[in-house]
Amino acid sequence: MKGGIEARAPRRNASPERISATITLVVLFVLALQALNGIGISASSMFESPDNAERFFARVGGITFPPLGELAYLTALTVGLVLCGTLLAAVLSVPVAILAASNTTPGPAWRWVGRFTGVLTRAVPDVVLAMVFVLMFSLGALPGILAIGIHSIGMISKMFADAIEQVDEGPRLAIRAAGGTRTQEFVSGILPQVLPSWVATVLHRNDINLRGSVILGYVGIVGLGREMSYAFKAMDYSLGMGYAIVIFALCVLMEVVSSSVRSAMLGHAPSGRGLGDRLVRRFGRHGGSARQGTQGGPGDVVRFANPEKALHRPWNHARRRNAVWGSAAVLVVLGSVWISEIQWSDFLTMWAKIPAVAVQFWPPSFGNYDYTTMLSAMWATISIALAATLLTLLASVVLGSLAARNVAPNGLVRGGSRLLLVIIRGIPEIILAIVLIVITGLGAQAGTLALAICGVGLLGKLIADSFEEVPAGPERALAATGATRLQVFFGATLPQGAQSLVGHSFYMLDTNIRAATLLGIVGGGGIGYYLLNAGQGSKYGVVTAIVLMILVTVLAVEALAMWMRKVFK
Repeated sequence: MKGGIEARAPRRNASPERISATITLVVLFVLALQALNGIGISASSMFESPDNAERFFARVGGITFPPLGELAYLTALTVGLVLCGTLLAAVLSVPVAILAASNTTPGPAWRWVGRFTGVLTRAVPDVVLAMVFVLMFSLGALPGILAIGIHSIGMISKMFADAIEQVDEGPRLAIRAAGGTRTQEFVSGILPQVLPSWVATVLHRNDINLRGSVILGYVGIVGLGREMSYAFKAMDYSLGMGYAIVIFALCVLMEVVSSSVRSAMLGHAPSGRGLGDRLVRRFGRHGGSARQGTQGGPGDVVRFANPEKALHRPWNHARRRNAVWGSAAVLVVLGSVWISEIQWSDFLTMWAKIPAVAVQFWPPSFGNYDYTTMLSAMWATISIALAATLLTLLASVVLGSLAARNVAPNGLVRGGSRLLLVIIRGIPEIILAIVLIVITGLGAQAGTLALAICGVGLLGKLIADSFEEVPAGPERALAATGATRLQVFFGATLPQGAQSLVGHSFYMLDTNIRAATLLGIVGGGGIGYYLLNAGQGSKYGVVTAIVLMILVTVLAVEALAMWMRKVFK
């Protein structure tokens, strides 16, 4: 009887495409293992150079900081530069996302243009964009603003386009049926649904841009990053570490501020589990409970005596709060523009410089390097990214699981894991790479470890959020049968979150390929070393050739990730 039941049980036939995708994952896993073995990371190798570590910490001695006034100005300048760049990207990403989304694009060709624009801006390192704009504009904050803004279009437009494709089509179709234009369909039927996602993505990108602004200092962009690079190049490690601590604190503070802004703009407490979200919920709880039932509060129904009064909105608490936050946001933007000291006249003179700059970057060439050297360096970058992604994945599955509410054994473990993820996420990769390079020496080992450690903060958070969002039914069913917590995790939580896990891993690989390029600039190995040499030597044809190599690699990873998401959907 048992055999008859098993024979009648439906079985899912594995499609050839699914088998091919599984084999591809196995091949990538093997390549990552080989890359990790080739880089030679081991516990013993970390302590093979104790003299270097001893000399480094002896050289650091006490941490020193610049004068308070100078530090305040550099901090404000860095924040202003990053905010202006992110705001520029937020505005430019809207039309790109509309073209890239399948339900808003005018046609397939336009959708391809939108997607390619996003991939291109994501693939070109912001350091390269900064090199270009330094040639076109005066020295100052403007090249950094434009580099951050254009590079950020890729991520914001991709997330925004994905959100547009997932909206409820009912409101949009209703507006179309009533004779509304495409603009009305988007503004009234789509934008209200995707605005929270857009705001969250922009704020998240602003946090990333703050950490990424450090590397721009190595190509002359003003701010804390440039001063830190000067200090490390002069071997003034105590001052360099002082700048690093300030940047780290600024990154953590920015997350708290971002959570507060999300809470104010969206009208409700943020649902995230990061340090900033937790603080906003904790301090907002007291004020929120006191306001429950007041006129105009969130969720309240405001009734008016007649239509004439309904046309005049009362200045209740919610409206006053929104006005204050809106005014504060405008003042911050204006302050950011003012502190950046943008030379607006450069926009009038830049057009005459474009032909001369374009000639310097075209045609692409490897210069004095041969093809074998450059391809080997590119493969070294890919190997660093693969090895770092593997290490990040292994650590993130553990830490991310402990940070998930439905997996962690208790609140203390979950809260501690979440806090650890926030701390790790606040460390810029470039700072950690510099410290590891000084201790372990130049090479791929320092770059891989820096990417692996810093990647845990992002991937661990994504995994934790994905595990918390899985349907609770299968978990409860297994728990009801007497299964242990570990059995519930492997039998219900992990299988349901596997699709998200694959998607997040490819996103991490994509991120690591671009980050590994930048870490090569400070001696972390790979193609970045040649990129920096070419830029400093004004060999811009070599820069173009390297960027094209990076673009092809990122496009391949993007195509592979899209195929994987489609197969395992």
